[in-house]
Amino acid sequence: MARFRAILRLLTGKARNTWRALTSMGTALVLLFLLALAAIPGALLPQRNLNAAKVDEYLALHPVLGPWLNRLEAFDVFSSFWFTAIYVLLCVSLIGCLTPRTLEHLRSLRATPVAAPRNLGRLPKHAAAELAGDAETLGAQMAGRLRGWRRTTRTEGGVVEVSAEKGYLREFGNLTFHFALLGLLASIAVGRLFGYEGNVMVIADGGPGFCSASPAAFDSFRAGTTVDGTRLHPMCIRVNDFDANYLVSGLATSFTAHIDYQVGEDLRADRWRPYLLEVNHPLRVSGVRAYLQGHGYAPTFTVIFPDGQTRTQTVQFRPDNPLTLLSSGAVRIDPPAGSYPDATERRKHQIGIQGLFAPTAELDDGLLSSAFPALHDPAVAVDVYRGDTGLDTGRPQGLFTLDSRLIHQGRLTKVARSNLKPGEEIRLDDGTRVRFDGAVPFINIQLSHDPAEVWVLVFAMTMMSGLVVSLVVRRRRIWIRITPAGTGTVNVELGGLARTDNSGWGDEFERLSTRLFGKET
Repeated sequence: MARFRAILRLLTGKARNTWRALTSMGTALVLLFLLALAAIPGALLPQRNLNAAKVDEYLALHPVLGPWLNRLEAFDVFSSFWFTAIYVLLCVSLIGCLTPRTLEHLRSLRATPVAAPRNLGRLPKHAAAELAGDAETLGAQMAGRLRGWRRTTRTEGGVVEVSAEKGYLREFGNLTFHFALLGLLASIAVGRLFGYEGNVMVIADGGPGFCSASPAAFDSFRAGTTVDGTRLHPMCIRVNDFDANYLVSGLATSFTAHIDYQVGEDLRADRWRPYLLEVNHPLRVSGVRAYLQGHGYAPTFTVIFPDGQTRTQTVQFRPDNPLTLLSSGAVRIDPPAGSYPDATERRKHQIGIQGLFAPTAELDDGLLSSAFPALHDPAVAVDVYRGDTGLDTGRPQGLFTLDSRLIHQGRLTKVARSNLKPGEEIRLDDGTRVRFDGAVPFINIQLSHDPAEVWVLVFAMTMMSGLVVSLVVRRRRIWIRITPAGTGTVNVELGGLARTDNSGWGDEFERLSTRLFGKET
């Protein structure tokens, strides 16, 4: 039994020491530094929740390092176990550190200023004078001149002592800063739990538009931990037109999109509301923010099959060169019903188009490039494939490339290659014609819902306010001892101490002593 008690005391002591170490301000600062350090991989490496394709590309280019980074969750930094552990430990450390400091500050607010030291002459700031009057009257007058100071007066054996202190707001500002930091961390965590973010490319100039009814409607979607996708805030957007202004060098100066949107009752009433969407000027409605993040072009292709039936598709191409918007992409077109006798034969005559699009075409030895990002002289350089494009397999495919495995297996065969201007076409050996009809712009819209975004702003502003108060306000203490000296006179001693910042305290003490000794009005 005694051994069990000794082990229990040992464990209790270790737990108490561990808790004290965890809840110290030094540990909180170390954890805050580690949190900033842990966020660096999230900025340097592609993150799976933002761009899974970039992660796959990185893994393919780094076959040795990539798998190790993947095991360490370096591509999912902000949801990794080690980042979460630092995050939680920092919150626990702040709570454990701030709670006793808050209680101590509350006790200091209720406590009276401490009594004067025995020898005021040993303090950093000291002044003395002999004044006419009695001790109690002078003590009351001097205490009245200490406006803005917390003060108390003590009388013992005819000696009057006045103790005064100011600067309690310094600790209040310090506590406010740290509690606001804790609130900021909690708000960010709430946003990660209950928020979501999705990206979608919406074709302008009469495109089909977009409705955020399901995660499947987005091109990429990042859901919070508690978001299952069944309770998204419904919103529909259609893009009427898109305008971009460029310098001669090709650098963009402005992007604007005229959109219509529906939300809430507008969806039931089929009522559209106009809005001018610009960079850094998102649409904010019903807790959802719609950002204009980028743009590109969507070429239109028409396939005329041998029996005269047609299929037309407008598909977004990915901008590979941000300065000239030279883009790459792929189109998959299924023949109309009735063009071929059965599904197997129809699958053998699916059309795949893969290639480049240039908004302002420039040819260099027959190779297509783009000279300018605006839609001045559009052209495409395409490879046309015929066969099974994988539309009927149900397997997910990349939006901007054809399935290379189908090409390597011989199920999808290249039958033509050509550069086309709007209105030009390619005729295949079976009579099928592929025509390039031109292009329209598209914009990339990001929809974000963060239920804690207002609190993030509030706590960030509170942090700044608390930091300013803690830097501006300074703790000061002053003591006055008035001792009767003779008939009608008293000796007055004045001592001052700066508890925190000593800068400017000398001049302040001089002005204070002048006012207390009655040498100025």
